[in-house]
Amino acid sequence: MSQTPNCHDGAVLPPEFRNLAATKRHVVALVGPPNSGKTTLFNALTGLRQKVANFPGVTVEHHVGKVKLSGDQEVFLVDLPGVYSLTPRSEDERVTHDVLTGLNPSIGKPDAVLLILDSTNLNRHMVLAAPVLSLKLPTLVILNMADDLTSRGGNLDVQALSHQLSAPVALISAAKGQGLDKVFAFLAGGAVRPAVQLPILQLPVLNDVPKCRQWAGRVGQSAGYTAPAPPMWTRRLDAVFLHPVAGPAIFVVAVIAIFQTIFAGAKPLMDGMQELITSSGAAIGAIIPPGLWRSLLIDGIWSGVGSVLVFLPQILILFLFIGVLEDSGYLARAALIADRTMARVGLQGKSFIPLLSAYACAVPAIMATRTIENKRDRIATILIAPFMTCSARLPVYTLIIAAFIPDRNFLGPVLGQRAAAMLGLYAIGFLAAILTARLLKSSILKSATTSFILEMPPYRMPTLRSLGIRLFDRARVFLRRAGTVILGVAVILWVLANLPLDNGKPPAIENSIAGMIGHTIEPVIKPLGFNWKIGIGLITSLAAREVIVGTLGTIYGIEGAKSTHVGLQEALRQDLTPRGAFALLIFFAFAMQCFSTVAVVRRETGGWKWPAIQFAYMTGFAYICALIVNNV
Repeated sequence: MSQTPNCHDGAVLPPEFRNLAATKRHVVALVGPPNSGKTTLFNALTGLRQKVANFPGVTVEHHVGKVKLSGDQEVFLVDLPGVYSLTPRSEDERVTHDVLTGLNPSIGKPDAVLLILDSTNLNRHMVLAAPVLSLKLPTLVILNMADDLTSRGGNLDVQALSHQLSAPVALISAAKGQGLDKVFAFLAGGAVRPAVQLPILQLPVLNDVPKCRQWAGRVGQSAGYTAPAPPMWTRRLDAVFLHPVAGPAIFVVAVIAIFQTIFAGAKPLMDGMQELITSSGAAIGAIIPPGLWRSLLIDGIWSGVGSVLVFLPQILILFLFIGVLEDSGYLARAALIADRTMARVGLQGKSFIPLLSAYACAVPAIMATRTIENKRDRIATILIAPFMTCSARLPVYTLIIAAFIPDRNFLGPVLGQRAAAMLGLYAIGFLAAILTARLLKSSILKSATTSFILEMPPYRMPTLRSLGIRLFDRARVFLRRAGTVILGVAVILWVLANLPLDNGKPPAIENSIAGMIGHTIEPVIKPLGFNWKIGIGLITSLAAREVIVGTLGTIYGIEGAKSTHVGLQEALRQDLTPRGAFALLIFFAFAMQCFSTVAVVRRETGGWKWPAIQFAYMTGFAYICALIVNNV
């Protein structure tokens, strides 16, 4: 099985994947409702590592992978967003509709379809079978989670269902790899031949949803389908987690535990990372003679990039907890609880899912808003998503909090002062998002309230493989960013800090080009408690928020500060007052310090109007709040 890069994170697909229609490749579309195991099957067939979660909105674009068959046969598999119907009301439904109907010019009409349904929830998922089979493409109906169906007392006559649908049916478990031989056999025997029209009988028309539901019920009954009983422990846990009082309280306790662990659990790992960076830098510096090249490598690159890399353990611990909550099915319950809060500010529960994704990164979160049918709700969610505290803010928060807040208990041994400060920053980001949403939905983006329907998956034990892949991918993204954006900024900053030459020697950093840029903007930021060095960091952090840490590492490294995160903390205490430090935290909590986010907002909204409004509003709001903190 071949492996190709994930379409998320901006990876460029190889040429063979870019225009399948023009190259006349054999293409099979993989379609199914959310939470049917569609992406798990896609990963199993292609060897790719798409993100898997228990709520809709994870896959919002099509992904392409290659399936190697016997001999030299190969099939290109297109993983489509999870949908409940082919009526294109939202952007993700339009993606699926356009591919299946041949309206996507880069793919063309697929040769065949893999329709994957949850066998434990067949009566609801079978509704999608009617419009898909009506397309009259060779279709394999895949009933996933066969192990759950059997263990929970469900039953189904596969042959009878195949007869009812006039299409082949396979009962599989994608997570355990059971029954995949039938899928490969279909791909080898049917997907590589030209499409033929199958004798689909008594199907309702494509967009007639009520008749599709009636038809689905009749088909299931004729096939002897017996729905499995919900697991007893799922019902018992839901009685607690979905309780109107206990549910939110448990969520708050879980969040507190996460942030306490981020500081307490990550410290030994961060110290080990810092020791590795320091010792390797010293070893390299010892073999390079003094001069510009040594200064570039040690003071510029090593100090800049290394000061950011030290925070990798904290980021991985955060994503480990998020992965456990996602894969277990708990976050789907959190979305249902959050629907009550969303409704109070004029949004819907579907907005919670992109906002939750924004804690990782605002870019995929904004793309995830494609599941929201109401255009005004979607734009409002796009505009508030960057307020959520993304992982890029974590190094900035940790650096300043560790420099200015003592490591003492806040609520006894349960919660320390530093973890409480971090939790507070996450909370004010969420509060700013909610208040902004309320402002937007009561004025320029006012619209009628829409209902929120979310299918509750059963609780599952997260697998080590899934969590390991998630952490590996997150580390890869972080290291790639450190090796490109942060490295590039560190080199450029070092050059600007060493020019113009004074009698062939670098000037003092205050007299360098970088220093002049910083001093130029210093009058604007001085009321916030920031000096010219922080000003340079604010400019470079527009590339990515965490770049400010690398920028300060480079600046203080050139000035002779110790190239460790402790040394950087000491240098910051010399240049910032406590009020200025807290103002900087507030500024980063609210400001739009990410050009990648600006670019994706422009793409998703179709112009520069909304990203310009968003950037101006968030920057102005951040400036005013930081001004108040520093002076009041």
